[in-house]
Amino acid sequence: MPLNMDLLKKYLRIDGSEDDDILALLVESAKKDLMDSGVPEPVGGFVDQRYDLLIMLHVGMYYENRDSTVNVEKFNTMYQNLLLKLKSR
Repeated sequence: MPLNMDLLKKYLRIDGSEDDDILALLVESAKKDLMDSGVPEPVGGFVDQRYDLLIMLHVGMYYENRDSTVNVEKFNTMYQNLLLKLKSR
């Protein structure tokens, strides 16, 4: 099931649709990053909210922090924690 764009925009506190193409690109990038990390997209009607949360964290990180000098250690800790849990399922 694809990530609900309205939920993503609510999570990121985005009104309007002017950045929808950027958000779609970031969602696809997040899915590929998860796949490369050994976490495939859930299929067959299976829903795991942690997968969607990982995508939202990934998108939020890259959408809100376009400055490469930003320290992202807290983000990395949350992301890695959820990623490891999903990989072990």
